[in-house]
Amino acid sequence: MPVQYGLGPASEAKSCRSTVGVFDASHMGTFRVTGPESLDFLQYVTSNDASRLKNGQSQYSLILNDHGGVVDDIIVYRIGDFDFTIVANAACKDKDLGWLLSHTDSFQNVEVSDISDSTSILAVQGPGAVALVGSLASDDVGTTKRFHFRETTIAGVRVVASRTGYTGEDGFELLCSWLDVLPIWNALAASGAVPCGLAARDVLRIEAAYSLYGHEIDENVTPLGAGLQWAVRTSKNSFIGRNAVVESAQGITKESLAGLRIAEGVRAIPREGCAVYSPDSGRQIGLVTSGTLSPTLGYGIAIARIGIGWNQPGTRLLVDIRGRHVPVQVTALPFYRNGV
Repeated sequence: MPVQYGLGPASEAKSCRSTVGVFDASHMGTFRVTGPESLDFLQYVTSNDASRLKNGQSQYSLILNDHGGVVDDIIVYRIGDFDFTIVANAACKDKDLGWLLSHTDSFQNVEVSDISDSTSILAVQGPGAVALVGSLASDDVGTTKRFHFRETTIAGVRVVASRTGYTGEDGFELLCSWLDVLPIWNALAASGAVPCGLAARDVLRIEAAYSLYGHEIDENVTPLGAGLQWAVRTSKNSFIGRNAVVESAQGITKESLAGLRIAEGVRAIPREGCAVYSPDSGRQIGLVTSGTLSPTLGYGIAIARIGIGWNQPGTRLLVDIRGRHVPVQVTALPFYRNGV
């Protein structure tokens, strides 16, 4: 995915919030898990309960290590009774594939294959996205529920249209063959979808407070520490990291993710790695994990990992931005919500 197209990140993000944006997410990792033991395998290597999926449904889940840290966050699609697809973060796809393959030895009838290089993903997002995709699709995709998907045809190309996204807007993620993606892209752009790049995608996901690997989550952060405990089903008999997650939930949580907004009238942009301080003692009590200038809201925002006791909305803190202590206020996450 290009960092930006001709409009620039702010304009692209605004287009997605106001009309329709299209993102080429073909760099994501895509794996296929098949075989009679495919569900048992996924139940063991992922945190959520894949058995709750019916054919045509998808699910946000986590891959955890033995210590309960997040190896990656993923979307699991149930194509058939013994046929699943996993979409993973681009930066983690080689690591994820190795991790999955390393745990197949305990299962005799499961196969994990990497289909990343043969699969393209286009994310069509925004208030007009469902209508636009519906106008091009051969089926009534507009009736597809959130975290459901269906096969259809767009521009003569067979696609899987999934009602998911990473922007905080409604829309679809379209999965198709890499060889067939160009006619779909051209049809979407000709119908008014604005091409959006990686920078706009990052701005939008921060506004929606979606975690990104290497920022809010990594192998040293538990689901509880990332506010993702809802994606963990400890009621399952056994899965990698389960015991560590249970133990962390029973312990004392010292930090949590919180939203920060630059104080009114102050022009500054908090960025990843900026230290967060208490306003009275000057003691460091947190660190920014992601930050940006929000084109939707018109001021600087950040997601930060800060100490419990400092994370209540309305709390006033300071953020070190290039050596200057800038006043910020804790705010509830997400910064932006459109109802999806």
